[in-house]
Amino acid sequence: MAAPTSPRFRLKDLPTRVGVTCLYGLARLPWQLQLRVGAGLGRLLMWLLPDRRRAARTNIDLCFPELDEAARTALLRGSFRDLGIGVFEFARAWWGNVDAMRATATIEGVEKIQSLQAQGRGVLLISGHFMTLELCGRLMCDHVPLAGMYRRYRSPVMEDAVLRGRLRYASAMFPNDDIRGAIRHLKKGGVLWYAPDQDMRGKDTVFAPFFGIPASTINATHQLARLTGCAVIPFFHRREGDRYILRVGDPLDPFPSDDTVVDATAVNAAIEAMVRAAPTQYLWIHRRFKRQPDGISLYAS
Repeated sequence: MAAPTSPRFRLKDLPTRVGVTCLYGLARLPWQLQLRVGAGLGRLLMWLLPDRRRAARTNIDLCFPELDEAARTALLRGSFRDLGIGVFEFARAWWGNVDAMRATATIEGVEKIQSLQAQGRGVLLISGHFMTLELCGRLMCDHVPLAGMYRRYRSPVMEDAVLRGRLRYASAMFPNDDIRGAIRHLKKGGVLWYAPDQDMRGKDTVFAPFFGIPASTINATHQLARLTGCAVIPFFHRREGDRYILRVGDPLDPFPSDDTVVDATAVNAAIEAMVRAAPTQYLWIHRRFKRQPDGISLYAS
């Protein structure tokens, strides 16, 4: 299990330390102000990050061919608006107060997790990379002891800051290279939250459809279920206005199968349903389809 490391001071880390300090302060702004400022920040980021804007537009064009030009442009703009708001959602989840969100949040299906835990069975909650990920994870921790998996940060300052923030509410945090730790946690009947919807170069992957397009999909969900006997359950979450909606779905069944592609397809289908429910809140700036079976890039160079 990962733990904060209290990194020593290095001059090259000074910009990161300043950035973390700023986020720490922004986490304490009034929530309604954060929503307004976040929306403005998102509009600014849309023009400051042209490469990411083009990647997001390509993803939206690929995934929503049924929408006309105006609708896809509106979705692109909405995604950057929610990206800006998401900066404040992440900061508030790590270092701020979420009492206002607790008061209005709707949480459904927690009893499914509790029932499995009562049987001594582990639960792997799967979700996607949504801007609401961290804040809704913190809200869920009010109801079940939830551990998480994460990709290590290159900056030791950021690694320390984020771990300290997450471990205020998560029961444990496992780096994605600590598979043994995650397995032990699930075998003991723990609950682990995992987002397997990014192209993880260098990992064991298969190609499975996501919005009908081949997407390099990590095998870890299949392997963790096979090795631990845990249930695999989709975790839906989204923001509606200033309220949060959390829903625990039904366990994927049968899962795991003997076919990793079949299982990856089931996982991607569950995440696709989440995206369709809250399309602007998904992290479209990630090049989800950057690797293709034929080796041809779907993104402009």
